[in-house]
Amino acid sequence: MKRQAWLLVLLIVALAAAACGPTASGPKIRVENVWGRPSPKIATAGAFYMTIYNDGTEEDRLIAAESPACTTMELHESFKKEDGTMGMRPVEGGFIAVPAGGSAELKVGGLHVMCLDKKADFKAGDKYPITLKFEKSGAKAVEAEIKQQ
Repeated sequence: MKRQAWLLVLLIVALAAAACGPTASGPKIRVENVWGRPSPKIATAGAFYMTIYNDGTEEDRLIAAESPACTTMELHESFKKEDGTMGMRPVEGGFIAVPAGGSAELKVGGLHVMCLDKKADFKAGDKYPITLKFEKSGAKAVEAEIKQQ
């Protein structure tokens, strides 16, 4: 009977150790350097920039974002119009891909998260929570700082 009890204890310890081991493969998202530019509330839109890293083995996609600082948020890209001026539009397909083992850079003049119908002035030093929604990784809470850059 003692031997069976020891075997049971060893089995429980082995299962616990396995549960604490490396996680399953898949996307492993981390987000760094989240920021936005200062703008008065009268400017009804603003943009947020960041770098999204995927340290995992599967691609993931940023599919949405929300923040109490904005009525609506959209995933946008900047593009050059035929007349040579710059414009903005929602990203094709409605998502931003984050490749496995790679990153997606959201930057001025490129991809960004657009804040429509801002609810506040964006003053340097202010911080706003943003929830990023990923296709596979789910929701990820980040904080954006308004910076003069």
